[in-house]
Amino acid sequence: MLNFLKGLLLTLFFCWFHGDSFSITKKDKSRFLKPAPIRLKTIVLDAGHGGKDPGCRGEDGTLEKKIALKIVLALGKKIKEAYPDIKVYYTRQKDVFVNLHERSAIANRNKADLFISVHCNSNPVSSLHGTETYTMGLHKTNDNLDVAKRENSVILKEDNYKQTYKGFDPSSPLAHIMMANYQNAFMQNSLKLAQKVERQFKKVTNRNSYGVKQAGFLVLWETAMPSILIESGFLSNASEEEYLASSSGQSEIASAIFKALKAYKEEIETK
Repeated sequence: MLNFLKGLLLTLFFCWFHGDSFSITKKDKSRFLKPAPIRLKTIVLDAGHGGKDPGCRGEDGTLEKKIALKIVLALGKKIKEAYPDIKVYYTRQKDVFVNLHERSAIANRNKADLFISVHCNSNPVSSLHGTETYTMGLHKTNDNLDVAKRENSVILKEDNYKQTYKGFDPSSPLAHIMMANYQNAFMQNSLKLAQKVERQFKKVTNRNSYGVKQAGFLVLWETAMPSILIESGFLSNASEEEYLASSSGQSEIASAIFKALKAYKEEIETK
């Protein structure tokens, strides 16, 4: 007890003697208490599929990999024109195969503030049409799980995928549900952007929206930033395939995503 009191007295004396060194000014306090400003500085755009992986295919032969790339390039151009200071990186800018692990790694290496992956949808029910935007999370319905399993099955085209993804089985519902728990840190902002994307799809393109959903996508799982995956329309629907294949349709989709991004930027950036 005596040793404790001696130590306490010595500490108090030291602090008193060096009072100037330990004092905190009002300016210091405000600096410590004020949160660092949030700025959207780097965005990674991901065109789904590519190369030996065509993705979905429409009845007229329209390939998902081509549509996704055209939309992403159009979106990137809009971002760079409006915000020259924002760095825009692409996981691919031509028809090449890039594995899912590398796509998220590109975003992580470049310290991206946002990751946007663009895809096209497909369903055995050809009457389905419209958009839906996903964030990482638990599967709420079997339909969500089916979409995630389809998009994740691309890893079967990769060499040594069992080693790369630590034995992940894209056909296993349990595997998808387990990995969906990992990316919660950025969920709030991911949902903010996803909601704005679907809102703009309805407003700009006047198309059906299936809303914001959650599922276990490998490409979102490994990203260390807010991330979304956009299903821009159903190639399994004849009229929507025609729309997605048209330059006007692709431009509309890119414009809707850009407007959502602009609104998201304005909301998260502190003055």
